[in-house]
Amino acid sequence: MADPPSFRRHPLPFSIDLVRWLPSSASSGRLLAAAVHDPSVPASSRLSLLPLHDPASPLASLPLPSRPTALRCSPSVLAAATSSGSLHLLPSSFDTDSAVSVPGGAGFHVGPVRGLDCGGEGWVTAGEDGRVHVVSDGGDGRVVARRVWDGKGMSGYGAARWASSAEFATGGAGCGVQWWDRRKGDAVVAQCKGVWGRGVATGMVHSIDIHPSRKHVCVVGGSSGTIFAWDLRWAQQPIPLSGVGLDETAQPLCESEVWEVLFDNYTQSSDIISSVSTRILPVMLCSEDGILAIVEQDEWPLALLAEPCAINSFDIDPQNPSDVVCALEWESIGVLTRGSDAMAEE
Repeated sequence: MADPPSFRRHPLPFSIDLVRWLPSSASSGRLLAAAVHDPSVPASSRLSLLPLHDPASPLASLPLPSRPTALRCSPSVLAAATSSGSLHLLPSSFDTDSAVSVPGGAGFHVGPVRGLDCGGEGWVTAGEDGRVHVVSDGGDGRVVARRVWDGKGMSGYGAARWASSAEFATGGAGCGVQWWDRRKGDAVVAQCKGVWGRGVATGMVHSIDIHPSRKHVCVVGGSSGTIFAWDLRWAQQPIPLSGVGLDETAQPLCESEVWEVLFDNYTQSSDIISSVSTRILPVMLCSEDGILAIVEQDEWPLALLAEPCAINSFDIDPQNPSDVVCALEWESIGVLTRGSDAMAEE
């Protein structure tokens, strides 16, 4: 019988909006990248490198011009986007002297950049201003931002995710989820309005994840507790996941915003036979009403945490997928360990 999960809180002297695991080694110990701000101090937004054994003592920080709105880590590069529309890139080793940025403004994004991901030709960004860019290496320490789309404010984006070297998905308000193919003239080749409760035709998409071994399947988290999957093979039939019961009636796991969703490769599917083909694999989520849980197609959800505050973001450690780090609204980081009584932090 598996050991029950353990949960450890680390109180902090600052607030954390977003948190990600960084590649670790025996020499560096386990490290986190966190988007940090102090509401009581003007111009205090920064990207910080935190040691897991003592996250209240940052090892290094990179000042940001405004509050961070998106954070993503590739094996070699860490990227943060901000509410003023800027993008900041630095090595995952956190060498701040090598950081480069794209300033917000008319030539890039005006306002918050919510969607950010690495893959394909570089970084894809999607903003509330309705613009989509691909940012790539321009040589000589420069980066080049190429505009893919400008919605001119008619719709706003809240999430973006690469699926392959040429395809990515975006989602937001008023546009549902869109699938782009750069081989076809940077065009939207498929679109899904989603499955939204309370008679709503479309809602706000906050997060998208695409399974690494199933590039045609994405999972979406959004407003009013909505979680659904979209399989491009059946593009007009999104699959509701938010608390789906055995009678196929979608019951909301939470009533508030679902801030982040990730496929959970640690949790084994309840149906091994069908999991190799059409079944949507387990998905982890966090929400504004303090829920961290796992949902699976046609199964009742498994709640891992029910906090008295919002869980702003979470990340599953790719090197140790039993470990999950969470950014809690009340100035703390939480670390959940599944299947073990203790976790090696150093």
